[in-house]
Amino acid sequence: MALSRAAARGVLWRLGPAALGPRRGRIELLPALGALRCQVCRSQERPLSSRATSRALVAAVAAVARRVNARYERYLERSFPRFYVLYSTFTSGIQALFLEVKEIGRIRFRMSRQRLQVQQLPYRDMERLRQFRRDALKAIPIGIIAIPPFANFLVIILMYFFPRQLLIRYFWTPQQQLEFLDVYDSIRRDSYPDVVRSLALAAQSLPEPRPRELLQQLCSQVQGGARPRLAQLLAVRSLFSGSPLVLNRLQVDHVRALSQVLFLTPHLPAVLLRHRLLSHILEIRHLDRALLRLGLGQLSEEELRAACYLRGLNSTHLGRADCRAWLEQWLQLSCELQASEASLLAHSMVLLSLNYSRPSE
Repeated sequence: MALSRAAARGVLWRLGPAALGPRRGRIELLPALGALRCQVCRSQERPLSSRATSRALVAAVAAVARRVNARYERYLERSFPRFYVLYSTFTSGIQALFLEVKEIGRIRFRMSRQRLQVQQLPYRDMERLRQFRRDALKAIPIGIIAIPPFANFLVIILMYFFPRQLLIRYFWTPQQQLEFLDVYDSIRRDSYPDVVRSLALAAQSLPEPRPRELLQQLCSQVQGGARPRLAQLLAVRSLFSGSPLVLNRLQVDHVRALSQVLFLTPHLPAVLLRHRLLSHILEIRHLDRALLRLGLGQLSEEELRAACYLRGLNSTHLGRADCRAWLEQWLQLSCELQASEASLLAHSMVLLSLNYSRPSE
C-alpha cells in the first residue's frame, strides 16, 4: 500500500537528522515506515467492520420485525377474522401495486431506449400499460380528496363503504373481484339491447336494399336470442366504413350506448364521445393483433378470462373452453377488419356476446 508524502514527512521529522544519513538513516527508517503502514491498514479496516456490523444489525432488526408481524397477523386471524381479510388484502395489494409500478417503469424505459410505439410491444406489456392507465385514472379522485389536512380518516371511511367505486383491483378481495365484475357487467349489459335497437333503426336508412336486408336480418336474429355467425358479420362489413354506420356519423344516443359497452362515461359532448370510443376500439384492435402473435395457448386462465371480459363477454361464470372458443371467433373477426371498419368491431362486442350461452351447471 502506498504511503502518502505527508505521512512520510512526519516520520522523517520524528526521526530527525539520523534519518537523512546515507545508510544508517535508511535502516532506521524502514521499521518506522512499516509501523505507520500497519496503522493505516487498521484505520481502513475499521470502517469496513463497522459497515458489516451495521448490515448485521439491520438484518437482525428486520428478522425481529418479520417475527413480530407474523405473530400480529396470527392474532388478527384468530381474534378478528373479518378485519384480517381486509388487512391481508391491503398489504398484498400494496406489494402487488409496488411491483406493478416497477414493471411499468421497466416497460417505459425499454420503449424509450428502443424507440418503440405502444403498438409494437408484446401483448402482456401492452395490456399491462392499458390496465395501469385505467387504474391511475380511477385513483385520481381519492387522491384529490386526501390532499387537505386530516382528510385521511375520511378517505379510509369512503374506501371502506365504497370499495368498488374508489379502490382499484389490487385492493379487492377475491370475493369482491367476482362480485364487482358481475356488477360492472350487469351495468354494461343494460345497454346491449339499446345498441342492437339503434343499429336496426340505422339500417333502415341505408340506400342499398340487399345490404340493408342482411343487416336487418342480423339484428332480428340477435334480438330473437340467436348468435350470429362470423360469415354474417363479414358480409355486412362494408356498411360500417362508408355509410351512416361509421362511428363519426352515428346518432348521439347510439354512441352513448356503445360507450357504456366499453365502460366509458356517456356524459360527455358528442365529439369527445366519438373520439374516445374510436381510440378505445383501435386499442383493442392492436391488442388483438399482439394476442394473435403470442397465441391463445400461451394465456393463463386468468388472462383468457380478462381478455374475454374486455371485449364484451362476462367470462366469470364460463369454462376455459367456452372462453377460448369465443375469443378465437373474436380474433378471426378483428384481424379481418381494417381500422376504417372499427364501427363493426364495436358493435360486435354486443352482437357476439349478448346471447352467448352459459355452460350447464
